[in-house]
Amino acid sequence: MESEQLFNRGYYRNSYNSITSASSDEELLDGAGVIMDFHTTEDDNLLDGDASPGSNYAMSNGGGGVSSSTHLLDLLEEPIPGVGTYDDFHTIDWVREKCKDRERHRKINSKKKESAWEFTKSLYDAWSGWLVVTLTGLASGALAGLIDIAADWMNDLKEGVCLSAMWFNHEQCCWGSNETTFAERDKCPQWKTWAELILGQAEGPGSYIMNYFMYTYWALAFAFLAVCLVKVFAPYACGSGIPEIKTILSGFIIRGYLGKWTLMIKTITLVLAVASGLSLGKEGPLVHVACCCGNIFSYLFPKYSKNEAKKREVLSAASAAGVSVAFGAPIGGVLFSLEEVSYYFPLKTLWRSFFAALVAAFVLRSINPFGNSRLVLFYVEYHTPWYLFELFPFILLGVFGGLWGAFFIRANIAWCRRRKSTRFGKYPVLEVITVAAITAIVAFPNPYTRQNTSELIKELFTDCGPLESSQLCQYRSQMNGSQAYPDEPNVPATPGVYSAMWQLCLALIFKIIMTIFTFGLKVPSGLFIPSMAIGAIAGRIVGIAVEQLAYYHHDWFLFKEWCEVGADCITPGLYAMVGAAACLGGVTRMTVSLVVIVFELTGGLEYIVPLMAAVMTSKWVGDAFGREGIYEAHIRLNGYPFLDSKEEFTHTTLAREVMRPRRNDPPLAVLTQDDLTVEELQAVINETSYNGFPVIVSKESQRLVGFALRRDITIAIENARRKQEGIMLNSRVYFTQHAPTLPADSPRPLKLRSILDMSPFTVTDHTPMEIVVDIFRKLGLRQCLVTHNGNVLGIITKKNILEHLEELKQHVEPLAPSWYYHKKRYPPSYGPDGKPRPRVHHVQLVRSFSQEEEEEEVEVSEEEVRLLDGTTH
Repeated sequence: MESEQLFNRGYYRNSYNSITSASSDEELLDGAGVIMDFHTTEDDNLLDGDASPGSNYAMSNGGGGVSSSTHLLDLLEEPIPGVGTYDDFHTIDWVREKCKDRERHRKINSKKKESAWEFTKSLYDAWSGWLVVTLTGLASGALAGLIDIAADWMNDLKEGVCLSAMWFNHEQCCWGSNETTFAERDKCPQWKTWAELILGQAEGPGSYIMNYFMYTYWALAFAFLAVCLVKVFAPYACGSGIPEIKTILSGFIIRGYLGKWTLMIKTITLVLAVASGLSLGKEGPLVHVACCCGNIFSYLFPKYSKNEAKKREVLSAASAAGVSVAFGAPIGGVLFSLEEVSYYFPLKTLWRSFFAALVAAFVLRSINPFGNSRLVLFYVEYHTPWYLFELFPFILLGVFGGLWGAFFIRANIAWCRRRKSTRFGKYPVLEVITVAAITAIVAFPNPYTRQNTSELIKELFTDCGPLESSQLCQYRSQMNGSQAYPDEPNVPATPGVYSAMWQLCLALIFKIIMTIFTFGLKVPSGLFIPSMAIGAIAGRIVGIAVEQLAYYHHDWFLFKEWCEVGADCITPGLYAMVGAAACLGGVTRMTVSLVVIVFELTGGLEYIVPLMAAVMTSKWVGDAFGREGIYEAHIRLNGYPFLDSKEEFTHTTLAREVMRPRRNDPPLAVLTQDDLTVEELQAVINETSYNGFPVIVSKESQRLVGFALRRDITIAIENARRKQEGIMLNSRVYFTQHAPTLPADSPRPLKLRSILDMSPFTVTDHTPMEIVVDIFRKLGLRQCLVTHNGNVLGIITKKNILEHLEELKQHVEPLAPSWYYHKKRYPPSYGPDGKPRPRVHHVQLVRSFSQEEEEEEVEVSEEEVRLLDGTTH
């Protein structure tokens, strides 16, 4: 398969038979997919479904052909296999799923006193939630430890190899050496660079060129292998995964995105992508890996495998475990799941998320992948206080983080959108190789870009001390020779520090540019670490600048008032940490969870105020340019059916202005409750592409009875033909409790009441859209019917709401005065002659007026409900 066919596809609907076809892993969810294309292939539309006339929904003729000899009175009163499930790229019905779970729970409670076995089953059901999150935490911690160890080893493989033990990375190789020095602690006889192995020399131009070449070679090899594995085996393994996980947690179905192949390939390619040196991190994809574990383990328990809403509780806990192992922050992981990714987060999910994060962190701590008894590489501790005047540079770092976040979101979204419209975007393998080559070639000369990004953050976070040999600390360790600290609290920087600052400035520019083009490649790519690295570089530069300012102008009021004699006044590492939090907050717009994550990294309550000030400032500055974070922007770019609860709906439109059908649309397709035949029902299904149908009393009465889904009707009819005798094309279909009176020679009727939703959500035509949007957000609805005096007028789906919100964003028009929406919009129940208007077959929205009504109601809206006579159709 060519890369264009694999990586560039729009959303489409699978046919009904797609649930038994090949896995959807064969196609890639492109990170720069359709841009809010609601007009053709939006995935959550109850009216614009995937079935088209003549599609696989068509049923075979020959109603007399019976495949079973059973004589059950009404087999459809039993649960029908397949009814209540969902197709790929559809949205679940949260209300129905919760009702199914309550019914299951009542059934278990009613039987648990009948026998010891039933009581055991009830205990198993009650504890299955804790078991699945325990397994998820264990797997997440183990995989995170494996990824950390493998990524460190492969990252050092670009520079050399340990001859004494090939499986040791550079640091581990020199642990047992007695020939290392303080200044050159990373050099030991056991570790050989590629120049030493190939050329036999460690210094000189030839050695530098050989190391340069091998560094670039390994970077390209790792990147090429990663993108090929993603392309061939699991296209869903690319990207961060958090935008898709947010969409899945909101109720969207993406088959295969959390499957076993995706888990396996993402784990392998994440190691390769990080080791290639691309400007990406593994923290975001670890959330995807943890959610894959949660999804796989949920299939071991019927309570979660058969209920999509309950399964999403497990995925919320799994996302908390992913952040817990990514940053070593269990509490921050729970808050991240609550604040950033979860759509439905009940109290019991909070407890289970906390337990899953605890188990995952415990397993990772037991593995100890970094050899420092910490969960992350860049764990730091500060022992010096901060002073009030430092709030000003902290806030400046917050401003920088907000500006960086706004710039990155716009630039990255623009590039992802352009990727779809250029030939370069049609060749993802070539794109990854190109970006990896540029990254490796530019990064190698600068020591701060050559090293692993996590190690860079560790060096920037670390405070200078007697055990630090970094170039950033030369002004301390080389002042008095053997004396680690001079007598003065703040000392002048040596040329080595200024040289390091210039290198950091170049590294900052390099990271900013490459991160924009890297995020969205067809390899696993996280955004946490690159954003933190950019903020840490900026913060360290600001911290050193403030420190030198305090030395050369120690008699200024601020420094004289706050800096104590004989004590360190400025901690540059603290500025790096605050800058990292500010930049990450500017990109993701996280607040509480981000502060807690960074707090758990430092282990000090003392620095909560600087972190809060910087994070809130970055959010305010970023929101001034746009309220969307990077994940919401990618969700919107891909056209996922996601209603963001953070958005505010301030327009005064009404439900009737958003509902379907609209102008020139065909009439609303409805089903009657007891006067349809199987043949007529098949004709409605085959001739329309709607995914659901309102059921009304009769053609004369448009009163609403319920709502039936297309998929459920199709499955029920096919199931009845296989298992019931006498179901023919002219069999009567009824949705009522009791069968209608039929002639003696009539074929056996088909009862479909068991698939009918008797309590669909309805709103009146004058309901403000603000309320309708809140209902969809808080209840997770798929559709909502619009009625007028109990008669069905139309339907509103999630697609219609997203389309309406997008139209309002793109075409902001002056709002009509409030009195406009309180005018009478529909004709009265009685005509001009005082007689009741007749009840007829269909309800239709008509945009044209007759001359008489135009004279009588000139100011009435264009949309008017007409009760048309059946002969006019």
